[in-house]
Amino acid sequence: MQYKLTTCLLITLFSAATAFSQTISVEGEVIHPLKLSAADIGKMPKKEITAADRDGKPHRYSGVPVTAILQQAGVTLGAQLKGENMSKYLLVKSGDGYEVLFSLAELDSAFTDRVIILADQVDGQPLPDGKGPFRIIVPGEKKPARWIWEVTTMAVRFAKD
Repeated sequence: MQYKLTTCLLITLFSAATAFSQTISVEGEVIHPLKLSAADIGKMPKKEITAADRDGKPHRYSGVPVTAILQQAGVTLGAQLKGENMSKYLLVKSGDGYEVLFSLAELDSAFTDRVIILADQVDGQPLPDGKGPFRIIVPGEKKPARWIWEVTTMAVRFAKD
């Protein structure tokens, strides 16, 4: 009995430590490559969004606007997002290999009123195992196919022939 309890406790502690130690890399066409921890993201300004999941059930997500992270990395946004910079995109990668793509223009407030967030909470609680510690939430899309979970990397690239 004591062996099972000790094993369960060690697994729980390891899982919690892994979740809190996960970082997100911001790389590629950036001025300042970043490696952000949960603590770093926790210090950034938060935004709450109510959005329906794939079953149509509404949830309240809390997180950091993706543009705030990109601005910290020195990504081309705002007045500089014109000409050849309009061919830049953000590739978001997950720990399980899933990847989704956003043009920088669809993230930038100069082009859209929609705010896409990197969420770390749902309905006032940390994201559950298998969905967190970070998840992209894209309000207003008919399918949540780009609501990527277990985010590990944000890579800014040029779309070149």
